[in-house]
Amino acid sequence: MLRHAARQPLYRVGMSYAFHPHPFIRARRVIINMASENELQDWRGDALNMEAAVANAVVGQRETIHLINVALYARGHVLLEGGVGVGKTTLLRAFARATGGDFERIEGTIDLMPGDLIYHTFVDAEGTPRIDPGPLLRHGERLTTFFFNEINRSRPQVQSLLLRAMAERSVSAFGREYRFPHMTVFADRNKVEKDETFELASAARDRFLFELNMPTPSMTDVRRALVFDPIFHDVDALIESVPAAVIDATRLNAIGAAIQRSVSLSPSIEKYVLDIWQATETPQRFGIELDDVDMARLILAGASPRGMSALVRAVRVCAWLDGRLHAIPEDVHAVLLPALGHRVFFTPVYEMRRHELAEALTATIVRTIAVP
Repeated sequence: MLRHAARQPLYRVGMSYAFHPHPFIRARRVIINMASENELQDWRGDALNMEAAVANAVVGQRETIHLINVALYARGHVLLEGGVGVGKTTLLRAFARATGGDFERIEGTIDLMPGDLIYHTFVDAEGTPRIDPGPLLRHGERLTTFFFNEINRSRPQVQSLLLRAMAERSVSAFGREYRFPHMTVFADRNKVEKDETFELASAARDRFLFELNMPTPSMTDVRRALVFDPIFHDVDALIESVPAAVIDATRLNAIGAAIQRSVSLSPSIEKYVLDIWQATETPQRFGIELDDVDMARLILAGASPRGMSALVRAVRVCAWLDGRLHAIPEDVHAVLLPALGHRVFFTPVYEMRRHELAEALTATIVRTIAVP
């Protein structure tokens, strides 16, 4: 599609020409290798098979499983919310097995130090001091799923190191750089106890593609199975029931990039996304009102450019998983709260009601802004 032909420079996609959407980039030809429709269809089949395999082992969590699948192909990290014992670790172990990569888990504690992520010191049986690789290093490039349990129990220095590992998928240690190109970080927060916790800073929250709620299943048949069916009492056997390496985790970066190049957003969808961005900054401009809320005092900061680009990445993956190479408004709605709910920052008087207000704000944005 040609748009603003008089003002914007030409670039080449595959064998066709289009005009570069950014008017400030100098005219230059860019060759982009496009995936074939057959390749995209094959990858989609593998992704849906993986999703089904995990859902067979972790019952009652289909929406969460689907959104984690979206995050994997959008190459983003995930912040999980949920009560104790809902199966977060089991879910992530199942995904690690289905992706064919290594799984690592670490517990957030008040005495955890940044070095504890990188190395482990101990005295062996002969009394000799030893230094072994820590949880981030011990798997090398095979690490695909890293779970930081109760991240808000760890000090800000530990969180900062994790942020670098998330942003760059690498850390420096022992005079060299260690890379984890296929790693996806998952973290959850302790929302019950408040003593000895360190709330994630806004910059830390913004590093997570999604914040997902993993609720306790409410359906009676699922509850009965979880309590009375012995298969759900043996976690190791349950994980073994998940087919191994349904997809190749080492190809996720390349496949994710191909999806982003192949799925298009129409001008009307682009405008819709930009209107949503503006609404997260100044909701009153769009006539958005929430009960018992002074809208002029609600927003401290709206979604960031990084947050909006993350939203678009997730939208494209949603369309692809649904068998389309073009995005529709329903794709935006599917990921709006998970992608932006934790990225809109409220003033202190409203921050204590964050979960309630973020959900209400995104729902009102969907109802209020005209859908293309």
